[in-house]
Amino acid sequence: AAARALEVSALRDATLEQLAQAYADEDQVEYRRARHVIRENQRTLDFADAAAVRDWAKAGRLMFESHASLRDDFEVSCPELDLLVELAAARVDRGQVWGSRMTGGGFGGCTVSLVRAEAIDELSRYLTDEYRRATGRSPAVFATRPAQGAHILPIQ
Repeated sequence: AAARALEVSALRDATLEQLAQAYADEDQVEYRRARHVIRENQRTLDFADAAAVRDWAKAGRLMFESHASLRDDFEVSCPELDLLVELAAARVDRGQVWGSRMTGGGFGGCTVSLVRAEAIDELSRYLTDEYRRATGRSPAVFATRPAQGAHILPIQ
């Protein structure tokens, strides 16, 4: 609906300026959803650029911004996900975490955090203990390593 209102084929082709001109009421749900999509598209590009030069601090800030937008503009987060992101954010100053955000479809599920490898064990214990203390439930915490994204594989 927002793309139609902005007369673009997809929100990836829209700018925040176009959005502001088309919607007088910034509290309108459609405006906030479109603002999330437009900003998230740019954050994704900026994250890729930051990762390419290993600017993990910038990449992490973008992850936190993404989560805030998913929570506030797109409204697909939940208190448990917000708590996990807040707990991760509390470890930025300790040099353990660069960023964190919800991932998946929203309304529960998972967070993904950009973490120093040497901090994984301590951070996992911290997240588990603090989440359990706040919710009475134990989260599943697991570490992964980034890998090449989607790409074409030749058929042999």
